Amino acid sequence: MAIATVDPTTGETLRTFEALGPQEIESRLAAAAAAFGRHRLTSFADRGALLERAAELLEADEDAIARTMTTEMGKPVVAARAEAAKCVKTMRWYAQHAEELLADEIPADEDVRDSGAVRAAVHYRPLGVILAVMPWNFPLWQVVRFAAPALMAGNTCLLKHASNVPQTALYLQELFLRAGYPDGCFQTLLIGSGAVEDVLRDRRVAAATLTGSEPAGRAVASVAGDEIKKTVLELGGSDPFVVMPSANVARAATTAVTARVQNNGQSCIAAKRFLVHADVYEEFEERFVVGMRALTVGDPMEENTDVGPLSSEQGRTDLEELVDDAVRRGASTLCGGQRPKDRDRGWFYEPTILAGITEAMRIHREEAFGPVATLYRVESLDEAVELANDTSFGLSSNVWTDDDADVRRFVRDLEAGGIFFNGMTASHPGLPFGGVKRSGYGRELAGHGIREFCNATTLSYRDA
Repeated sequence: MAIATVDPTTGETLRTFEALGPQEIESRLAAAAAAFGRHRLTSFADRGALLERAAELLEADEDAIARTMTTEMGKPVVAARAEAAKCVKTMRWYAQHAEELLADEIPADEDVRDSGAVRAAVHYRPLGVILAVMPWNFPLWQVVRFAAPALMAGNTCLLKHASNVPQTALYLQELFLRAGYPDGCFQTLLIGSGAVEDVLRDRRVAAATLTGSEPAGRAVASVAGDEIKKTVLELGGSDPFVVMPSANVARAATTAVTARVQNNGQSCIAAKRFLVHADVYEEFEERFVVGMRALTVGDPMEENTDVGPLSSEQGRTDLEELVDDAVRRGASTLCGGQRPKDRDRGWFYEPTILAGITEAMRIHREEAFGPVATLYRVESLDEAVELANDTSFGLSSNVWTDDDADVRRFVRDLEAGGIFFNGMTASHPGLPFGGVKRSGYGRELAGHGIREFCNATTLSYRDA
């Protein structure tokens, strides 16, 4: 893929960028390593002041960077502004909490004595240069949720962003420089995916984090494994949205629309499979269809647009192939299912609900990355749990119920990194985020996220 800004609303190529050559990559690796030698010695107060300043600058830039994101990948500009605001919040949260999250852990006195020591502690130290391979769908948030804790821990960062959001990637580098971070603390690498392996294998790179597709995660993890380097992976998802008989069906259906089409349906944690108990299925289906049909599809720069274009022509083609396969194999289209007739340019697709899904259909197994929902009728709690887990993914999940027995069962048996009861999946800097199965491993955010790229060092002291 060329490194370029291609407006998905029109299909027009607006800017292209040259990939860095070997000497330029070497220069950035050297700068990152040198910066780490200095940055790791700074205090939490100094690091926090820098991150607070970056947050202030981003807050002032909110509208401008939102429009850049919308231009590059098509998300509604209202959502883009919310993404920028979320990044500001997370920067400030880590600036305020990093020191306590990385405070020394003191074992119980009896364990210290039993080890033969007079005192002991677990001390957290930064690992070094961290390579981040990031996707286009949340081009600011995915980076900040990694960079804020990594920088506060004393690491330095190299960003290989998706090739279709180069202006957002370059903005991030400039943001941290404007905030006062020394050269080398945070750098953007404008490189293609083929250059990632050499960067990851470089001895100066200590670890990597990737958010993206399963194939991309597999490729990065295999190289890192060969080099024995730490990785954190956040990959795809096919999150269930389960509605049980005791649920508030009206609220569940309204939330289901937002949960499915957030970010134009291009979110790993968007609800994708809607599993509804037979007792409330008819009501939910009716409300869900009405809600999806009421959405405004159009120019993402317009304030009233609910759903903009998909990020690329290939992305729309992939989605169409999943829908066409399901319909050909017997699925029914309750709404949508085609390109909007009033859009002759850009990569738009109608909000769509498919019912009558069977295991023979690709969409039953594969992630639909766009505004397409699959609707299932379930007859029991057991069937709901079984179907929710019938996927290779395990990122997040949503369960609607007012029954404590239902809650206990889903907490015990649902295979996911998060379970959100009576609401849609959301991320917050104070709560860990990540998945299981082929949705990846490791955690971002909260204390779990900042400690992922730290060396938990055991300190044991005995009398001289």
